[in-house]
Amino acid sequence: MGTELLTLFCALICYSLAEISANVPPPNIIIMLMDDLGWGDLGVFGQPSKETPHLDAMAAQGMLFPNFYTANPLCSPSRAALLTGRLPIRNGFYSTNAHARNAYTPQEIVGGISKEEILLPSMLKKKGYISKIIGKWHLGHRPQYLPLENGFSEWFGSPNCHFGPYNVNVRPNIPVYNNSEMVGRYYEEFQINKKTGESNLTQIYLKEGLDFIRHQADVRRPFFLYWAVDATHGPVYASSSFLGKSQRGRYGDAVMELDYSVGVILSSLRNLGIANNTFVFFTSDNGAALASGAKEGGSNGPFLCGKETTFEGGMREPAIAWWPGHIKEGVVSYQLATVMDLFTTSLAVAGISPPDDRTLDGLDLTPVLLNGSSVSINRPIFYYRGNELMAVRLGLYKAHYWTWSNSWDEFESGINFCPGQEVPGVTTHEQEEHTLQPLIFHLGRDPGEKYPINVLSQEYEDVLRSLSPVVEEHKKNLVPGIPQLNVCDFAVMNWAPAGCEKIGKCLKAPESKPWKCEWPH
Repeated sequence: MGTELLTLFCALICYSLAEISANVPPPNIIIMLMDDLGWGDLGVFGQPSKETPHLDAMAAQGMLFPNFYTANPLCSPSRAALLTGRLPIRNGFYSTNAHARNAYTPQEIVGGISKEEILLPSMLKKKGYISKIIGKWHLGHRPQYLPLENGFSEWFGSPNCHFGPYNVNVRPNIPVYNNSEMVGRYYEEFQINKKTGESNLTQIYLKEGLDFIRHQADVRRPFFLYWAVDATHGPVYASSSFLGKSQRGRYGDAVMELDYSVGVILSSLRNLGIANNTFVFFTSDNGAALASGAKEGGSNGPFLCGKETTFEGGMREPAIAWWPGHIKEGVVSYQLATVMDLFTTSLAVAGISPPDDRTLDGLDLTPVLLNGSSVSINRPIFYYRGNELMAVRLGLYKAHYWTWSNSWDEFESGINFCPGQEVPGVTTHEQEEHTLQPLIFHLGRDPGEKYPINVLSQEYEDVLRSLSPVVEEHKKNLVPGIPQLNVCDFAVMNWAPAGCEKIGKCLKAPESKPWKCEWPH
C-alpha cells in the first residue's frame, strides 16, 4: 500500500509540473533591425559621442557580437536572408542582369520573395506564435509578396524605402499599411520634413510595438516582433523631441531616438514581467551609407568603406543579444555570426526544428548564447554582391576573390562608397578578379583591409591552403535560386494599393511596359 501511495504521489507531482510547464508559453522573440546603422554608431563599439546609453546598457546586460555580418551590403537581400536563413543567391534576391550588382526592391520592381521560400513567421506558427512586422518590409510590394501573405499576422509599416516626395502623376508616394490595407502615404498622411528632418514615424513605430507586446502579454500568447525601423536611412529623420540633440547632427538625432526606443521596449518587457521569457536581438541590415555624407550617414568604425560594398564596412554590423536569466551579462562573443543565424536560432529558441528540405546558411547560435564565450562554432562567412562571391572569411583571415567599390562614372559624378579610404588595388573602380591569387587580409591585425598579406609568405600559403577547399565546396554545392530582381515596370508601382479607395488615395497606373532593371552598382 505504501508503494502505491508513493507511486500516486510521484504521479501527482509529475502531472503538476507538466501543467505548470504547459502554462508557460514558449519564449517571445524580438528582432530589432535597424536601417543603414553602422558598426561604429554605438558607444559600446567606441563611438566618441557616447549617445547610445540604452544600447550600451543592453550590451552590458547581454552578449555583444563584434564579428556579426549581414548577408549582402544592401537592404532587400539582407532582409530576405534574415527571414529565410538563406543567402540571397539561394533565395532569389539577386539579379543576373549584370555581374556582381546590388539589386533591391524599388517600387517599379516586378518580383518579390519567392513562394518557394519559407519565412520565419510561417515556421513560428507551428508553436502558436503570433507575428508582427513594424516598419520596412522591402521584400516586394505587390499583393502576393506582402507580409500577411508570408506568415505575419499583423503589419504596420511600408513595403518600400521612404524616398520622396514624388510628383504623383509620374510616381506615387510610398504607402503605409495597417495590416492588409493602406492608411496613407509618406509625405502625405505620414509626414517627413526633408528640410528640417522632422517626422514622428519612430514614435509611431514605438507605440505600435509597445501595444503589440502588451496585448500579447495580456493574452499570454508567444509572439514574434520584427521591429524594422528606418530612421537612419536617408533621408534621415527624428521627432521634434530629439532634433538638435546630438553632437553628430541629424543622423545622430535619429540614432538617439532609436536608442531611446530600444530602452523603452526593454523596460516594458521588465514591467510586464516577461523579460526572462523574451529573446531580443538588435542589429542592422547593412553597413552605414558613407556615400550619403556626414549629415545623412553613420560610422563603420575602423572598417573599410560602407554600404553597397563587400569590404568590412559594408557587411559587418553592430549586434547585441539580450535574454535575462538565460544569456550571461556582459559577455563579448567573438563568434563569426550572420543575420541568417537569426532564422535558425529563433527556431531553436521556440523549440522548432528547421526545415530539412532545403539548404540553410544560418546556424543555431543557442550553444554560444547560453554558454557564454566558452563555445565557438567554426564556420566561414561568404560575402556576396549580387550573383558573385566576392570574398570569404575564415577565422581571422579574409580573402577577396573580386574587388570593386563602384564604377569610375559614378565615382567621378560624386558617388563615393569609400570616402577618404581609397586603398590602391583594393577599393577598385573596375571589377577586378583575384581568383587565382586572392587578396588576403588578417582582420585582427588589419581590420581596415589596408595591408594585403605578401603572396610569397608562408602565412599566405597556409591561409590559401585552408580557404581554397572551403570555397570549392561552397561553389560545388551551390544551387542558385531563380533571380527575382531582374524585371521592372512602372505599371506595378504603388498606384492603387488595397484600401486606397477608402481614403481617396487611388491613382491611375500607366500601361505596362516591362524592362530589364538597371543596377549601376
